[in-house]
Amino acid sequence: QVQLVESGGGLVQPGGSLRLSCAASGITISIYAMGWYRQAPEKERELVATIHSDGSLDYAASVKGRFTISRDNARNTAYLQLNSLKPEDTAVYYCNARVPLTTGWVPLWSWGQGTQVTVSS
Repeated sequence: QVQLVESGGGLVQPGGSLRLSCAASGITISIYAMGWYRQAPEKERELVATIHSDGSLDYAASVKGRFTISRDNARNTAYLQLNSLKPEDTAVYYCNARVPLTTGWVPLWSWGQGTQVTVSS
């Protein structure tokens, strides 16, 4: 059974940093594209970063240069380093594998509980 457990969120001041973790069980994340998503109140969930199986990286324009996605294959864990945080980064952050369909890339598994990131002074 696949399980994704996100952690590392919290309350941080603008300009601060956090490191989010996504611990996976039941799967081997290195064979998938892994994505970090976020959902702010009353907004749709959005993709912010992807690490592909070949190690290539993609970022949403809103986070490029501030967030860094990575993974540790030995720990079967994906990470998202959040730097220079802004109030608009406040959201629940989720991870998931992404798979390509004819209509585009889609999340593969059910969502975990996510981890709350709140950026406020």
